[in-house]
Amino acid sequence: MLVTISGPPGSGKSTTAARIAEEFGFDHVSGGDTFREMAAERGLSPVEFNELAEDDDQIDRDLDRRLREHAVEGEQLVLESRLAGWLAGEHADLRIWLDAPLDVRVERITDREEKDFAVAREETRRREESEAKRYAEYYDIDIGDRSIYDLVVNTGRWSEETVPDLLIRAVDAYDPATDEGKEPITGVRYDF
Repeated sequence: MLVTISGPPGSGKSTTAARIAEEFGFDHVSGGDTFREMAAERGLSPVEFNELAEDDDQIDRDLDRRLREHAVEGEQLVLESRLAGWLAGEHADLRIWLDAPLDVRVERITDREEKDFAVAREETRRREESEAKRYAEYYDIDIGDRSIYDLVVNTGRWSEETVPDLLIRAVDAYDPATDEGKEPITGVRYDF
């Protein structure tokens, strides 16, 4: 089974994906961790690396190619990234989008990265604009389109412990027979 967890920064993707993977004994691949590693290799912050990626499309393409390879080859996998649902394409069994109001997400980022709230808010805004622009340009993906997701959850409504519990129940209840006749994702250019 391949479960994808997508959403904007601070939505709870990593926490939720790790809990689901642990619960079911699945592997967990994090696009955010991979992206931060790639940024650190170049001595850049994630925001700086995002901005560099606006001028160097190979950065996104390298990251996305790696994630797509995991989706194609993965069994018993939780794939977590902003584009995981799109990149997994027909290989995904269950696609989940997590979100929360901007200030809730920024507060989480502030706590996680020990940043000033105003700085984290501006960085998050810039990062989201940068990513949306690149996804549209590279792959014809509208990151605001939630139609491909099986579940969309506002993580600002529940605790950090409750959201994974809700989604563990959803994964446990998944029935592959319901996928018959499911429309494949079309129109995405996988030109890495």
